[in-house]
Amino acid sequence: MSDVYILGIDMIKFGRFPDKSVAELGAQAATMALDDANVSIQDIEGLWCGNLMQASNMVGQQVLRQIGQTGIPVVNCANACATGATAFRDAWMSVKAGIYDLVLAVGVEQMGKGLLGGAGARKGIPTEGLLGSATMPAIFAEAGMEHARKYGTTFEQFAKVSVKNHHHSTLNPKAMYQIETPLETVMNAEMISYPNTKLMCSVNVDGAAAVVIASEKKAKELGMSRAVRVKASVLTSDPFTERDLVMPDVNTCTRLGASKAYEMAGVGPEDINLVELHDCFATAEILHYENLGLCKDGDAGKLIDDGDVALGGKTPVNVSGGLLSKGHPLGATGIANLYEVSTHLRGEADKRQVEGAKIGMTHVIGLGSACAIHILEKV
Repeated sequence: MSDVYILGIDMIKFGRFPDKSVAELGAQAATMALDDANVSIQDIEGLWCGNLMQASNMVGQQVLRQIGQTGIPVVNCANACATGATAFRDAWMSVKAGIYDLVLAVGVEQMGKGLLGGAGARKGIPTEGLLGSATMPAIFAEAGMEHARKYGTTFEQFAKVSVKNHHHSTLNPKAMYQIETPLETVMNAEMISYPNTKLMCSVNVDGAAAVVIASEKKAKELGMSRAVRVKASVLTSDPFTERDLVMPDVNTCTRLGASKAYEMAGVGPEDINLVELHDCFATAEILHYENLGLCKDGDAGKLIDDGDVALGGKTPVNVSGGLLSKGHPLGATGIANLYEVSTHLRGEADKRQVEGAKIGMTHVIGLGSACAIHILEKV
């Protein structure tokens, strides 16, 4: 099978847009991606749309009503935090299989403020109580403390993740927040669930991102000067493991996905020049350094201490500002990560450019479980 390429990709500036609909946000990103690829909706043969909160409302069809109803097939995807990445992967597979030559994937979400992952309207009282380990802050606090127990990871090391990502965001005009947060500020912020303070938690925002995916034949026809090759696309779920189910497993599906992605791409962690990973909480980023093979188990704290994962370091992570600062609109995040890596591979990331970037990785994980990993290559 021939290679598949990202031909056009873009995202709106993440923020809050109460006066716009989900469809309008998605249409804005879709139009930007089409313009970036120098094609129109009339050229597109299929649309995949990732949206979680309004999944039953056929958001993909609503987006098409905004930009042109051409009769193409539309697939709506919902897969927790991996929703956008799943839409991209399914669109990629349709081209990889030779069914289409040019397709569009859109990820879009409007988020409310407040806590995600609460017990909500479940019947009966959960074993862990109405506000216990079923909440996302508690789950990732537990995972961080387990890492601290095993390897001695400190509160300060977790906090340094937030310092790094907020600094990166000051270089990204499309991030929701673009502010410096010194270490003391992060550590002294309101405690949400130890060791994660408020500044170590991802931001609920509205956002949209879109990507035009092309076959090799179509990419060559339209021009390859800014094309990005998709080297690997992997989606996993948790295999069964014997463990304490009170503390959800946030590691296994990422490790499985990373192994499969490296094999598919024919590369290893040492070949990756930058990573956009799922920093829903500062503790999560530390865990995923090891889950993605960026360092040995137990060395993640040293990685953040030594600056290896900061811009200018050995393998910069979340140069966009990550979910902690760029924001985390669930359905859009996966494609927004692809936008960030593609921008660096194209050499168009301006002040935050990772110099000499040739291969990049994106990673998202949705508890439940779903993990999507993509490896992209500069053409």
